[in-house]
Amino acid sequence: MTPMRPASSYRRNALRTNQPDLVMVAVMGQVAHPVGAANPYRIGNDGVSRVLPATGGIVLNQRIGDRCVGLMGDHIEPGVALHNNNREVIGSRRGPNLALLTYSCVGNLARVISGPCTGQRGLVTGKHGGVDHVIVDFAPAVLGRLQIGDRIQIYSHGLGLRLLDYPDVTVSNCSPVLLRRWGISPRDGRLQVPVTHLIPSHIMGSGLGKNTVWRGDYDIQLFDAGVRDRYRLGSLRFGDFVAICDGDAQFGPAYRQGRVTLGVVVHGDSTVSGHGPGVTPLLTGPRTRLQPVLDTQANLAVRFNLRTLPPASVHRPLAGSSTPAGPRQPGSRRVPPVPHLQPR
Repeated sequence: MTPMRPASSYRRNALRTNQPDLVMVAVMGQVAHPVGAANPYRIGNDGVSRVLPATGGIVLNQRIGDRCVGLMGDHIEPGVALHNNNREVIGSRRGPNLALLTYSCVGNLARVISGPCTGQRGLVTGKHGGVDHVIVDFAPAVLGRLQIGDRIQIYSHGLGLRLLDYPDVTVSNCSPVLLRRWGISPRDGRLQVPVTHLIPSHIMGSGLGKNTVWRGDYDIQLFDAGVRDRYRLGSLRFGDFVAICDGDAQFGPAYRQGRVTLGVVVHGDSTVSGHGPGVTPLLTGPRTRLQPVLDTQANLAVRFNLRTLPPASVHRPLAGSSTPAGPRQPGSRRVPPVPHLQPR
């Protein structure tokens, strides 16, 4: 297993890309209101019905860097969820929002253009499929003043991004700024990519079967306690970079041996079967080209100097917990990462 290294040991890389050829386009969305169903209850994988906050709105007390497991919530989107509710006279009625979802890339700059926070800046941290939201992080003082319906403009930059020296690696949903800040290091013909966790592809769930990776995410199922403990998945955070081993996301997410997908955790855990923390794919390719390197600081919050990560802790998901969710008690056994999942 490659040893963990502090974030300070990674320098911004000089990967050759086609950035001069990219086009920057402004797109816009409104702060989305949560949407309720006729029945407020969600039936969990454990058969328990719960009423929980879910997608949409302004999440005031959870940001990138915070834990995403064990919260009293379902698919929580940290910070602000955006949806474009406009209608155009041409194309699909959903056309403006589909464009917002497609064009936005993780690491793009967002700017508030209406309401009391006009002029404040944030960071695009992910995309959530199904509800078709773009998720944006703002400082706590801004989150407390934002209003539902405020308009936020995103400076989309990243569609068509390619690594010139690694043509067999596909880049999706990733801004050039993020690619520079991630800490990726070329070595011996491979790219060493910092991640916090290795994810076995057989536990990936909702999102499989889509024909594109540009409009959302796919979920890590946490219902098997043994697998969850073995891969330290109870310690996942919003904004963590993770590696899905034997996962392919060149077109739509799929299982494929010898491939690896690197992505970012964009929403929280879920009690519903097949669901869990969501991962928006950023890089995918053969494991002969992409080598995940474990780094406890591989998180958007650190890479963009937004905040210091809170102390690490392991949490149990709500579904299937025999006791209330909470951090692992001092002295309990922490299971180390599994060496054989390190792509070679």
